[in-house]
Amino acid sequence: MKRSGRAPAAGRAVARPDRSSAAERALTEALRFEHPADAVLRRFFAAHREMGRRDRAELAELVFDVLRNRRLYASLAQGAAGSLPARMLELSRARDSIDTAGLPQAVRLSLPDWLHRRLAARLPEDEIETLGRALLDPAPLDLRTNLLRGDREAALAALRAEGIDCAASTLAPLGIRVQGKPALERTRAFADGLVEVQDCGSQLIAHLCAPRRGQTVVDFCAGAGGKTLALAAQLRGTGQVFACDVSVPRLQRLRPRLARSGATNVQPFGIDSETDPKLARLVGRADLVLVDAPCSGTGTLRRNPDLKWRLAEHGIAELVAKQRAILAAAARLVRPGGALVYATCSLLVEENDEVRRSFEQSHPDWTLDPAGAVLARQGVPADAVAPDAEVLSLRPDRHDTDAFYAVRWVRPAA
Repeated sequence: MKRSGRAPAAGRAVARPDRSSAAERALTEALRFEHPADAVLRRFFAAHREMGRRDRAELAELVFDVLRNRRLYASLAQGAAGSLPARMLELSRARDSIDTAGLPQAVRLSLPDWLHRRLAARLPEDEIETLGRALLDPAPLDLRTNLLRGDREAALAALRAEGIDCAASTLAPLGIRVQGKPALERTRAFADGLVEVQDCGSQLIAHLCAPRRGQTVVDFCAGAGGKTLALAAQLRGTGQVFACDVSVPRLQRLRPRLARSGATNVQPFGIDSETDPKLARLVGRADLVLVDAPCSGTGTLRRNPDLKWRLAEHGIAELVAKQRAILAAAARLVRPGGALVYATCSLLVEENDEVRRSFEQSHPDWTLDPAGAVLARQGVPADAVAPDAEVLSLRPDRHDTDAFYAVRWVRPAA
């Protein structure tokens, strides 16, 4: 985030569009941090249907920019007249002229002290700088080609025919990167299930799973099913994918996506916890189990910047304990010779390498299946993930994806 010049005085008159009042109200609600920012905006727009698509997009961009830069803007706005949300919105509109020289790194990069401290414990200052700047940028829009409906060339052609500016990803074999913010849901390619929204980094986790036709697969923490759909497509309609989750509403959101995708080999599987007795039917049966673990989500701060301010440091230890318990429970489902993949969208070593080491200490007979070699066989370029890499580790400043971590093990054959 290179910025030069001087910051305008936050109390100085700045030309503000007619929608300034709406932006201030929406931002004020988002800054309560009682709900995720995207949910706040959905409710706000539902209550203001008179706003056009362009006005909504511009308002959302302003709100998310303030959430990304909240600490910096709040620091610069100190002592000026007017409400804090209004002063921060003025700074957002003038962000290209803000001079951040001399400010502490955590303030310049708008990182909470606890997160900056944890990153500083394992990264040199220049890496924190590049990573922090990348986290202040909006996330790109990526799509995954659905192999059940066609190949990537067909998807690119269909999107371009409807005026969508897009290109094949250089990272993910099925990925497509879209420019701008088009009305994707109105395209035939999306409605027909040819493409699905999915970050290219997330797509690589499905490639690391590398399921083979006819296999039994368990997506242990399926959520709304993004990776479930990718796994089902890789199986080409064969085998079975059990989409497990403790949230019935999340699994219900999977159903229309399944219908659009054409996948018929997915079984939503609601559970009460990782120890739900219903899981007994799957013990020792799965060829592959994916644990896309509930985590801090710090790797998604480009698209979920309010997480920085809603997360509490004391909650990390509880998350780690849950991740270890879920991983141990999921391992019981893997058949001898089967594979287990653990993944997070976290930047924190406590949720990544430390969970990996804990699992390997308690399961010494399981074998690490190096991520680089698996992904190379899946067609992932070597300049994206080194062939000798033990784990998948992606960062927005290096790969222009969300930050992801994933590791794969194989259970010893009987």
